[in-house]
Amino acid sequence: MRKNSFALLGLISFALTACDMPPLGTGGTTKQGKFQIAQDAPEGAATGTCWGKTETAAIIETVTREVLVQPAQVSSDGRIQQPAIYKKQARQEIVQEREVNWTQIVCITQLTEDFTASLQRALDARGFYRGPVTGLMDNRTRNGIRKFQAVDGFDNGILTVTAARKLGLVAVPRTP
Repeated sequence: MRKNSFALLGLISFALTACDMPPLGTGGTTKQGKFQIAQDAPEGAATGTCWGKTETAAIIETVTREVLVQPAQVSSDGRIQQPAIYKKQARQEIVQEREVNWTQIVCITQLTEDFTASLQRALDARGFYRGPVTGLMDNRTRNGIRKFQAVDGFDNGILTVTAARKLGLVAVPRTP
């Protein structure tokens, strides 16, 4: 009996390590940088919506400028008696501010087996997914999502609401 328990435990552990679903917190990249699923939401976001964000670091460069030390001495008739004196001064400046870009994503609770199967069919119909319709969010499905979204500059396997709307999987809000 004990041997069977170890065999079953070994089989389960092998199945878990062979699982090819990437962790949800990791994404890919966007034009702005690395994408992460956010634990918070942007200001004014509707309750119950899910978000991801891309944070870009500020760009700081050393900038060299000439600084006036002593102005030119000019006589009353306009002739320069002594030219101005400048010195070079280097200092670090922020040339691009830090940015946070928010993207609404499909919540994990919405990624049911039926939804994922519809997603696989929609990606297949557009040439972004090749494989069986399993309803499982596996690497093949995430790669299809990534390829579909990359067309719009969002190279990521996490499904955005915008992409889901383009695929006809999420309702488009009505305009009043």
